[in-house]
Amino acid sequence: MVTLRAVVTGASSGIGAATVRALRAAGWDVVGVARREERLRALEAETGASVFVADLTQQADVDALRDHLAATGGIHLLVNNAGGAKGLDSVEASEIDDWAWMFEVNVLALKRVTSALLPLLRRGAVERGVADIVNITSIAGHTAYVGGGGYNAAKFAAHALTEVLRLELNGEPLRVIEVAPGLVKTDEFALVRFGGDRARADAVYENVPEPLVAEDIAGVVVDAVQKPRHVDLDLIVVKPVAQAAPYRLTKGPLAVRGTDGP
Repeated sequence: MVTLRAVVTGASSGIGAATVRALRAAGWDVVGVARREERLRALEAETGASVFVADLTQQADVDALRDHLAATGGIHLLVNNAGGAKGLDSVEASEIDDWAWMFEVNVLALKRVTSALLPLLRRGAVERGVADIVNITSIAGHTAYVGGGGYNAAKFAAHALTEVLRLELNGEPLRVIEVAPGLVKTDEFALVRFGGDRARADAVYENVPEPLVAEDIAGVVVDAVQKPRHVDLDLIVVKPVAQAAPYRLTKGPLAVRGTDGP
């Protein structure tokens, strides 16, 4: 029986860490990848996952990851989760350095890791009959919104990259799956976006009835990659019930309209 092994980027927090936990609970071997070694070591101790410290904006680190994986066995799943947002300013007023950072972590890192690990995924597909690439994007890559600016642009690019990759890999037993979350309440996403301003970050989720949490997205990933090998969930959009679009979010309790009672 094949021992299934996954690689999860951005594994030190949020959706990435939750995905490592969910895959381990489902019986997968997992290699968690991120920059912050202390957090990775804590995740390793908690879950039994392997970890690899790497800055995915650096080609040398990605090459080292590839070589480490090649020396320690094949892989059957790559979850490209690393990414993030900075700022909520207009296109005119936003900082170009923030845009450059967003393209590096959301697009170029995704391309670097995918290119480096595809040969290993092909080996895994021979073993398992199928291998998976799961790209965690965002509804921001499908619907623009005021203040989205660079994040919209980066996630639209990640979505396009995913669609092109699926076309290029057609004919091989490789599934390319895009998971596009809406509002997900995590410890760090909004905090990074607002430069460490905790009050502003907390306000994003304030009074939102049951926003998604990282474990919700992790569960979707595990479900998708454990489908029968002929089933490919190309695009999975996941939003909390309170959110109809990036710019349409209910605050306060959800309530049925047009009725006076149960």
